[in-house]
Amino acid sequence: MQISLLYVTHPDKKHAETLSKKLIDEHLIACANIFPIQSHYIWEGALTDDDEYVSILKTHPQLVPKLRARIAELHSYEVPCILSWQVEANPSYAQWIVRCVQPALESP
Repeated sequence: MQISLLYVTHPDKKHAETLSKKLIDEHLIACANIFPIQSHYIWEGALTDDDEYVSILKTHPQLVPKLRARIAELHSYEVPCILSWQVEANPSYAQWIVRCVQPALESP
């Protein structure tokens, strides 16, 4: 059974936790894994090194468009990193995810 994962970067742990809890509360995701990362990238023409946090969000594939829009709306970054892909999950885990996000799947 397929689920979707979203990879989202955050400026700090608090931002990652606050956003993840909001998305769980709205039933857009079942859970989030949050961990520190070191990011290197070009921003406004300069090489930048930042300590950031990343969250891996787990949801139903049908919710990805709504979830992407909600993350973009809530995120503090001007250009948030929101990557998604579908993966195979063991049936019991995928069913748990569906149960967690069912209210969002049923709403317009």
